[in-house]
Amino acid sequence: MNNLLELASLLWFFICWVGYTQYSKRRASDRPCLSNTLDLYREDWMRVMLRRGNRMSDTSVVGNLERNGAFFASSCLLILAGIITALGYTSEAMEVFAAMPFSAVPTREIWELRLVVLLVVFVYAFFKFTWSMRMYNFVAVMVGSAPLAEDTKTSPAAREAFARSAGNICNMAGDAFNLGLRSFYYALAVVAWFFHPIAFIAASTVVVVVLYRREFCSDALEALRSGKVFEEPAAGKAEPKTKTN
Repeated sequence: MNNLLELASLLWFFICWVGYTQYSKRRASDRPCLSNTLDLYREDWMRVMLRRGNRMSDTSVVGNLERNGAFFASSCLLILAGIITALGYTSEAMEVFAAMPFSAVPTREIWELRLVVLLVVFVYAFFKFTWSMRMYNFVAVMVGSAPLAEDTKTSPAAREAFARSAGNICNMAGDAFNLGLRSFYYALAVVAWFFHPIAFIAASTVVVVVLYRREFCSDALEALRSGKVFEEPAAGKAEPKTKTN
């Protein structure tokens, strides 16, 4: 019965993780969220970059974004090293948790399964962060190869195509970073599993609620949406109509 509860909590965790990932992708196609709003800002950034003569600020921003991914990727490697070490000291770790109040110590197999799940979460995060780093590297190359502001041989259509392409790469890099960052939230839910499977189920649910509220209902989203005009003003009206959902 206990093993059944352990497996049920693990199944609920993966339903929350995979289910929310798919839900947020589909929901973002018809509702304002942080992801699709930042996509618009990134495309605008690339258009503004093409009009700038000095692009040092753009390369600096791309470098900072890439370093953020490098920091989290390095953190993942350190955490993975700690988890692998913990797998070699399972008995000692179980004794420590057995002395804690409100903690249910499972069998050795379940304990090692918990560590393996935590390992998988951080391996996934590592791949997402490194892929984000690589795509920001692509963005840096595109910024370096962008046509100059005074280049008259490049047509407006070619500039727009370049801006959209660079913006799409930047968006994919941001999405990969976002998925890697979400993995840290889910890793905290797995940590709750070491205390009790019910705590694991509750923590997985709370993580999804927190992610949803931050993505679709946060003050940051409202501030980002209010800084962008989504509908052009009608003829004869002095003020533009904005949408701040």
